[in-house]
Amino acid sequence: MFRRIGNTVVRHPVWTIVAWLIAAVAVIATAPGLPSNSDESSFLPKSYESIKASVTQEKAFPSAFTPSAIALYQRTDGGKLTAADQKDIARITTELGAKHIDQVQKVVPGPPSKDGKYSMTLVQMDNKNAGQPKQADAAKVLRDDVKQLAKGTHLDVKLGGSAAQALDQQDSSKRGQALIGFGTFAIILVTLLIIFRAPILAILPLVLIGLVAGIANGLIAYATKLFGLQANSSISSILIVVLFGVGTDYFLFLMFRYRERLRAGDEPKLAMVNAVGRVGEAIASAAGAVIIAFLALVLSTLGFLKQMGPALAIAVGVTLLAGLTLIPAVVSLIGPKVFWPSKSWQREPENARFAALGRGVRRRPALTAVVSGLVLVALSLGTLGFKATFDLASGSMPKTKESMVVQDEMQKAYSAGAASPTDVFLSTSDGKPLDTSGFAAYAQKLGAVDGVANVRMSQVSKDGTTADFTVTLKYEASTDKAIEAVGKVRDVAHSDAPQGTKAVVGGISSIYKDINTAVNHDYKTVFPVAALLIMVILGLLLRSVVAPLYLMASVGLGFGATLGATVWIFQNGEGHSGLMFMLPVIMYLFVVAIGTDYNILMIARLREEAREGREPREAAGMALKYAGPTVAAAGFILAATFATMMLAGNSLLTEMGFAVSFGIIVAAFVMAMFFTPSLTALIGHAAWWPGHGDRAEQPTPAAGTTGHGSVPAPGTDRDAVGGHRN
Repeated sequence: MFRRIGNTVVRHPVWTIVAWLIAAVAVIATAPGLPSNSDESSFLPKSYESIKASVTQEKAFPSAFTPSAIALYQRTDGGKLTAADQKDIARITTELGAKHIDQVQKVVPGPPSKDGKYSMTLVQMDNKNAGQPKQADAAKVLRDDVKQLAKGTHLDVKLGGSAAQALDQQDSSKRGQALIGFGTFAIILVTLLIIFRAPILAILPLVLIGLVAGIANGLIAYATKLFGLQANSSISSILIVVLFGVGTDYFLFLMFRYRERLRAGDEPKLAMVNAVGRVGEAIASAAGAVIIAFLALVLSTLGFLKQMGPALAIAVGVTLLAGLTLIPAVVSLIGPKVFWPSKSWQREPENARFAALGRGVRRRPALTAVVSGLVLVALSLGTLGFKATFDLASGSMPKTKESMVVQDEMQKAYSAGAASPTDVFLSTSDGKPLDTSGFAAYAQKLGAVDGVANVRMSQVSKDGTTADFTVTLKYEASTDKAIEAVGKVRDVAHSDAPQGTKAVVGGISSIYKDINTAVNHDYKTVFPVAALLIMVILGLLLRSVVAPLYLMASVGLGFGATLGATVWIFQNGEGHSGLMFMLPVIMYLFVVAIGTDYNILMIARLREEAREGREPREAAGMALKYAGPTVAAAGFILAATFATMMLAGNSLLTEMGFAVSFGIIVAAFVMAMFFTPSLTALIGHAAWWPGHGDRAEQPTPAAGTTGHGSVPAPGTDRDAVGGHRN
């Protein structure tokens, strides 16, 4: 099939390129805008208690005041607020409300801090548009206006709250995307120049993948609108890296094979047909593993991951199609001049370093497997200390952003949980008015919960059927202690609710509690499904039951090593309270799916060597000698491109960038080069049971006729999938 694709593309390269250009113009010109949502509650399904509480609040208290923005005042000299300062704050609050800024519904004064150094203005926005870009725009206007109104006073004012956090997150994301994009381009360009010493080959993938990125983003926007998916600004940053990292991998797989066929004596167009025919299966299998792993995210209960899965799957699918059609078409038009001005493509180097590594694996496969395995196990021990943190806002922007400064100052000046109180909504089961006589006792029981600062019954609905008890926690809403405390509040709220009533607990901490539950569900669902489907792909490719088992076990061990190293560096080394809650899910999918690519390349080359009549140990050594350079080059570029996410300046993308790049390094330079080939050598022919994938297709050729030291006749292609000679 892949050879037929190669034949068609090489025979009609111009029409192939024109078809891609037409598709790009059509998709990019007509695609809707990609929406973005920073409201954490929108990531959860309606079955969770925090969402039920939100629905209850909307029905019972449609005009309830929930601040979306908070203007925090303090004197410029840091002293206590004077009477004149208080008058200025009251004036600013009144004038701010009189401006009737879009989305703003109410502007009211907030309480002063206990030490008298701080005061607030609370701004309520339209709850229906919570987390939407229009509220970030409103926060920008509010921030400019409140600073303008404070001019000429002794007040320093900063704007915080969820809307301001969305604005700062948006700005941080734009900066991060620019840095990631520039870093990705620079790494790919420089690395390809070093590998091929050919400027055309260095620039070509950037241009072609840029075209693919435009189409992929358009298709993702269509899918998001069609299926009503949630979007998040971090997806754009991840998409850049996935498209250019994975796209460059597939470009390398094809170009190494194309160069190999030219060295073997093939005519240029035939060389490209043979390259697509042989490496196409490797690219398709590798992409299939990645796509299936990403699509497994649709089983997630979190809207953020549900969106990310299809988006990344679409991106990789378009990249796969480009790797099999667009890239071969363009390169076949250019021909061997694509390697200009380098002449090294005409001769085959010795690959002395990889040959030496191959000899080491061949002679001591058991020692190689044990040492590499122990390294992975040792790193995996770090997973025992893993803790999750749920503060998406502070995780997705630097601590120096204004909204983060406000959050930190409010925690010091007020009760840590004052900015994001927890609400217990008590409703009657029969629709009759509540009996208010039990309110005091109920509030007292809630207040006795460990971790609660105070409780007050704040309001009753107009029909008297629902009461709102405002619970202020001692801890900031996103901390582990707050999430643990809200769990205890739920237990008491449910068990001690008066007869004939039911209680639901809402608020940010309650949302994080449910997100934690959802993530734990995803660990038990998404991980096994993704692993099983990838094993099916490996089984179909290798026609074996045994090989996929130990390949996935090795990749799983690589995941453990990656998570363990990330815990040690960021939790133990950097002092982070925990890693972002979705990091293990994302890391598992990237490391398992993309890490499997290199195992596919190495094991397929090993199968090729075995089919030429070599014994398992010799086949493993030869596979490392010839496939090693490609795995090293592809692994380095992909790891380096993911590492550019660390330039974004926020803990979420920094942790993600390190974790995924480290995982790819482990996959390429530990698993694919040492652990997998040494295990295959030890298991021997049984690795291919129940098939005979390593059975020799013909007797081993006599020395000097064919084999690695000779040049096959033009038009032949005895090389199996994934093998490359650098």
